Amino acid sequence: MPNLHYYVTGNTADGLVNFLDSNLNGIDQVIKLRHPSASLKTKVIQNLLEHYQNNTIEVLHSPLGSRYLDGIIIRERSLAFLDEAIVTGESTAINLEETVPTKDYPDLTDFNVLTQSAYDSFAKGLSIHDELEEVYISQMDFNHADQFTAEFISRLLTGVSKKDRTAHTFHRLFGTNTVDGVVNVVPHLKENIENVFFIKGRAGTGKSTFMKKISKACVEHGFDVEMYHCSFDSNSIDMVLVRDLDVCIFDSTDPHEFFPERDGEEIVDLYEELVTPGTDERYEAEINELNNNYKSYMKQGILYLQLAGIKFDKNEQGFSNTDVQKAVVYTLNSV
Repeated sequence: MPNLHYYVTGNTADGLVNFLDSNLNGIDQVIKLRHPSASLKTKVIQNLLEHYQNNTIEVLHSPLGSRYLDGIIIRERSLAFLDEAIVTGESTAINLEETVPTKDYPDLTDFNVLTQSAYDSFAKGLSIHDELEEVYISQMDFNHADQFTAEFISRLLTGVSKKDRTAHTFHRLFGTNTVDGVVNVVPHLKENIENVFFIKGRAGTGKSTFMKKISKACVEHGFDVEMYHCSFDSNSIDMVLVRDLDVCIFDSTDPHEFFPERDGEEIVDLYEELVTPGTDERYEAEINELNNNYKSYMKQGILYLQLAGIKFDKNEQGFSNTDVQKAVVYTLNSV
């Protein structure tokens, strides 16, 4: 099985969110790498990826951008190596400064100020997005929404044996807002899944609620669920992936809009199914204004993250390959 890529941390309207703990379910050995340099810890993690290449590895990407990693989880070994910055629970610390010392600790004041400005911009954008949702909520047929959801769940689970076990929900993100812009790994997550449902709709047309109900039903049926949160509004759900059913259901709208390309992929359009026909046209002026306003705050937030990234990178020290190898050997000898 190829490696699995996803995020457990993300830059959102709620600030920096961290869903790491649910992904450490069943992991006995959690090792956090301690060092002021995120780039050194990333290079160590990249080397550990190669060291354990014969195993299936869960690669945790970083909201700092494509140059960084948050860690790796090797589930078949019940082992995780993580950047200390994201670890909140019980763990074993490996202090890389003992083999690669640094005199200067980074000053993250400017980085933190700019990052908070990004969160504030996202929060303003979300408040406008909530107004946009109200337009469509007022035109929703909620009785039909309940019926449609029940029929969809029945389609997935009818004839499927219930498992006599307590299922687990892994909370993750399939992308986030970064210095590189809005990024996602949706193509990777769905590429080996047989049945993929592209959920279309508008703000407030029930996409997240639809997926939450499907997730709940699958968990009650005994199936583990990967629940991917929205990197804009972390209380909203953008994807539900159930590997036992070979099913992936995801919000396929901007900024992560995709279309079916193969057998087994299909569109489920909740706007067409649940909203009064002509709503887009009837409220066109109001919808366009709200859309433009909230997107302007999103763009502003991304700009702040890009500026924060420049500040962060300036604090990162360059380390030689010898330094990195020393840190890798030190880490492996400490396991």
